[in-house]
Amino acid sequence: MSGRVALVTDSTSSLPESLAAQWGIMVVPMRIRIGSQERAEPAVPKEILVKALQRDLEVTTAPPEEASFAWAYEHVGRTADEVVSVHISGRQSQTCEIARQAAEKARVPVHVIDSGTTGMSLGYAVLAAARTAGAGGGARRVINTLAKRLEHSAELMYVDTLEYLRRGGRIGAAAAMLGSALSLKPLLTMTDGQVAPLDRVLGAERALRRLVDTAVKRADGRQVDVAIEHFGALARANRVLTRLRQRLPGTREVTFTEVSSTIGVHLGPGAVGITISPA
Repeated sequence: MSGRVALVTDSTSSLPESLAAQWGIMVVPMRIRIGSQERAEPAVPKEILVKALQRDLEVTTAPPEEASFAWAYEHVGRTADEVVSVHISGRQSQTCEIARQAAEKARVPVHVIDSGTTGMSLGYAVLAAARTAGAGGGARRVINTLAKRLEHSAELMYVDTLEYLRRGGRIGAAAAMLGSALSLKPLLTMTDGQVAPLDRVLGAERALRRLVDTAVKRADGRQVDVAIEHFGALARANRVLTRLRQRLPGTREVTFTEVSSTIGVHLGPGAVGITISPA
């Protein structure tokens, strides 16, 4: 089919609401449970979530229900001939599996794509795909745009501790870094759909500088989109932004945003991420 293609993603894409609205991207929210109360991600204020984590309350995350995807596909299907639905890595969440169940029942064709990543690596890929669709591209061109962006993007993360990843069962290969001295701060990335170790650096500020160094190397002099994401770490993220602006003057698009609360639950307060996304 060569008609209009609509884009659907989930809230782990960390897309600012204004960008999603501008490009007509439907964002299906993940779910967060604090104690016995479960709500859609946007209904949980980040400051409350940060405090709950700092107080060691029980906090868990869950993918959207099938009904949420069914509604999304019905809604965008009113004005689209096909849907491309792109989501967090299947090795991190059952989101893609649930989306596929809903897609089988949708009245328009729905192509469900496992991005193999999360955060603004996913967000920038969806934005690029939406621009392709907005220019009249069919589903095949939209999916090719996604694949290109996802292949070359890098998701780099600083965390104060690996404890939150361990609790949530998302630690992956970074488990090898458990037991390190508290003064050694972990730097992480996404590899093969899982969280993976990148480096260990003495002290938070040195670790953040190394994070910036790594981002500059990954950019490799190319025209790139850059996102700085944080969870309860505004001052840190601003310092990272300042350093990146100085060292990547040819950046095409810069997005400064709080990371999805679902990701924040697993990275923990104080986390800072950098996405490098070449076109």
